[in-house]
Amino acid sequence: MREPDELADGVAVLAEATRITVLSGAGISTESGIPDFRGPNGLWTRDPSAEKMSSFQDYRDDPEVRRRSWQSRLTHPTWTAEPNAAHRALVSLEEAGRLVALVTQNIDGLHQRAGSASVLEIHGTMHDTVCLACDDRRPMREALDRVAAGAADPECLVCGGILKSATISFGQPLDTDVLTAARDAVLSCDLMLAVGSSLSVQPAAGLVGLAARAGAAVVICNASETPYDDMAAVVLRGPLGEVLPALVS
Repeated sequence: MREPDELADGVAVLAEATRITVLSGAGISTESGIPDFRGPNGLWTRDPSAEKMSSFQDYRDDPEVRRRSWQSRLTHPTWTAEPNAAHRALVSLEEAGRLVALVTQNIDGLHQRAGSASVLEIHGTMHDTVCLACDDRRPMREALDRVAAGAADPECLVCGGILKSATISFGQPLDTDVLTAARDAVLSCDLMLAVGSSLSVQPAAGLVGLAARAGAAVVICNASETPYDDMAAVVLRGPLGEVLPALVS
């Protein structure tokens, strides 16, 4: 838990806000058993070669990367993870009518499972697949059932093209409609609450700076330092499952 003075400052800033936009990152899901990428126990920290699976070019061009990606998806902890207290704390902001939007860098769908409705998935979702050739989109479970049955690199059932999770990999453009909606939410808020994000991946991280320049207060809750800490009115460290419920209560 945070020092009382820091938490009190955060509660005071939050209490004055009526239009809150949240940016969430992988850190909010670690307490649900989903590891982050760059943290001390992150996927890429423990296995730097795993970062190739997040490269669009490597995925498209290298069948071995695709085969490894499908095995990773098959056993991914998302399928058994449950929303935690931090996810539920953000639901309470929405239920109170104070949330403009919840912009998430996460692809696990836990915000929606917790009950959040105003979610903008800026990096897409792993709950669907998309064909890189014909754009056919289907539930991920259909492809995973084929992998479990022995298909190492399942093809698109419509055109035989390469299947990929409906996530935004490095080297892929963001969905312009989602990005526009996220920017609109940032420009219309009076408080930007960034939770569980290292704020190192653009353009998502730049939303914090955009909010600050537009006059919104910024509160950052993250386990480690971020490049935007100096812009924040309050910076809180500690487990988000403790920090966020205390902050919004």
